[in-house]
Amino acid sequence: MEIYVDGDACPVKQEVLKVAERHQVIVHMVGNTWLRVGDSPLVKRVVVPESPDAADDWIAEHIGEGDIAITSDIPLADRCLKNGAGVLGPTGRPFTEQSIGMALAMRDLKAQLRETGEISGAGPGFSKRDRSTFLSALEDMIQAIKKQSRFAR
Repeated sequence: MEIYVDGDACPVKQEVLKVAERHQVIVHMVGNTWLRVGDSPLVKRVVVPESPDAADDWIAEHIGEGDIAITSDIPLADRCLKNGAGVLGPTGRPFTEQSIGMALAMRDLKAQLRETGEISGAGPGFSKRDRSTFLSALEDMIQAIKKQSRFAR
């Protein structure tokens, strides 16, 4: 199990590292700039070219079954799920095979509504509660994957 973080705009990098340290899980921090995170042998910094989907493409090409992606990018979440990975948004909301279709449809609808001026701006801000929910959700996902891998043997 490894964790892949879509790092450029991720507000929970430190929380990921905290949980990863507890479980001794490698974390790939992927972005198009050098990401400032603690110096841990578990952290692998990956700097990709500055093209729009370079980080997404790198993550989707490397992530696999039993890994975890941390992203708010819904198309990337879909790609990771198709590779057998677990996916969490930074608010702790899991993306699943059952929910990803609706998430993609809502993303497209909101984009269309923004283009036509029906809505503006982004969603609600990131809160302390979101951070706490994320920590709990990541812990739960790691425990579930560990449990599943024990039963698969």
